[in-house]
Amino acid sequence: MSTQASDRLPLGLTEGQVVMEIGFDSDCDDTIRDAFATAIGADLLDEDSDEIVEAVLLWWRDDDGDLVDGLMDALSPLADNGVIWLLTPKPGRDGHIDPSEIAEAAPTAGLQPTRTISASGNWQGTRLVAPRSGRR
Repeated sequence: MSTQASDRLPLGLTEGQVVMEIGFDSDCDDTIRDAFATAIGADLLDEDSDEIVEAVLLWWRDDDGDLVDGLMDALSPLADNGVIWLLTPKPGRDGHIDPSEIAEAAPTAGLQPTRTISASGNWQGTRLVAPRSGRR
């Protein structure tokens, strides 16, 4: 029996949660998308949805514009204590974003990175959350 992508990716999601996908394009990895859908037991919402979500899957490439603006847009539908999974191309791939750019953009958007994973052969994921109140 083979291991499914949802078992390999430490997403921290549970069945019944609602996840929105932003930035989907033809270069996105269906294995990652399927892992998110499998983890929650439902399809991902598209970025035009008005629902409040527990997580956002944000695909981002270097030419997608200002990362702070993208993160702020991803915060809009996010519930309190929600997470953003920022998926970016790995080093050496078209659209790669330097980790220092993520480290700079996240706090400007009111977020902090908590974990980075190798999501697939072409994509890496950074889990971003709003800092707990009182944390410095």
